[in-house]
Amino acid sequence: MNTMTATTTPTAPALPAVPAVDIVHCAVFSAAGQGLESLAAALSGRSAVAPADPATLPGADLAGARHPLPVEVRPVAGPQPADILGRKGLRALTRTDQLAMAACTVTLDALDGPGAGVPADRTGVVLGSSVGSARAWGEFTRDTFVQEAPYFVNPSHFPGTLMNAAAGRTAIRHGLTGVNATVSGGPLAALHAFRYARNTLLGGHAQRLLTGAVEELSAQNAWAWHRSGALKPGIPLGEGGAVFALQPAGAADDGIRPLARLLACDTGFADPARGPLHAARRLADCVRAALLRSRVAYEDVAVVAPGAAGRRGWAAVEERALRTAFAGGAEPCRLAVQPVLGETNSAGGALQLAAVLARWQDPAADTEGERAAVLTSVGADGSVGCAVVVRPDAG
Repeated sequence: MNTMTATTTPTAPALPAVPAVDIVHCAVFSAAGQGLESLAAALSGRSAVAPADPATLPGADLAGARHPLPVEVRPVAGPQPADILGRKGLRALTRTDQLAMAACTVTLDALDGPGAGVPADRTGVVLGSSVGSARAWGEFTRDTFVQEAPYFVNPSHFPGTLMNAAAGRTAIRHGLTGVNATVSGGPLAALHAFRYARNTLLGGHAQRLLTGAVEELSAQNAWAWHRSGALKPGIPLGEGGAVFALQPAGAADDGIRPLARLLACDTGFADPARGPLHAARRLADCVRAALLRSRVAYEDVAVVAPGAAGRRGWAAVEERALRTAFAGGAEPCRLAVQPVLGETNSAGGALQLAAVLARWQDPAADTEGERAAVLTSVGADGSVGCAVVVRPDAG
């Protein structure tokens, strides 16, 4: 007797969801003004960003009238931190402290105040930085030489020289007792902060993190950029930053629709002794790995926000890496913020992300079909990094 055995085609097991973090709010301070709307208008050319007089910078008379500051500058325009924080108690704070505190205050207010829906001990602050306030440590160090004795410095100025002053003072002001961290990384500082925050949230160590980076303008860093020759010709020096409210994907139960979703944030290192081509290859590998882990196809990446567009030599290295990473496919458009906002060093990555969100939120821009964006950066020390963000309904 013949028997027939029914066979079924096995189905592939469902892939686990990509671990993701939601960006539920963004506060921006830049030369374009406050908020995503002002940033979108400046990047699209609908509004102009006016250059400022370098003589108006804090400490601009440091070198005397015979040596005016040699770079074009783009300070924060529109509402200033004092307009948001109030003027009481600001004299002891550095410009970096004020920018960070103001951005975090705007973010928390938009979420209906500190701790709204999330306990204070589960809400934290993660900021990227290069050195904190360059003006503070520059002036404090100078005092040790010009005062009658090295210890005749003003002790009230010392806290501002600490790299973690901005994050600590922000947490104190708002009573946030969760994770508090400052991540140093030069031009990659914001990407390091995003990576740290993402791992912290996905590891269950916090429910919400105010994450971003800020950079101040001063005579000290203006002269440093000029003397180093690192600024690309035609690129001004800027200040500002952005802070984002991050939380695990799907955690919001209050009807907040995320602005975007952070799927990956990778950093790496290329030995500087092996030359800039090695750094370009290392960054290209970093981008490929992040897209693969995020399950984002190359053709779904509509826009790339480069971080080195304002730095001499490294802009070409970064562009080579992007061409290598996306070789054989459609070239994503470039969204370079440095020609408009200026080179902002440690705040660059935060403003790159804000620029992508501004583009996607801009009603005047035809970006409905854009699914994903990539942020990149490369540093002179060999550091490379990238982040992958998608629209919330595409993650």
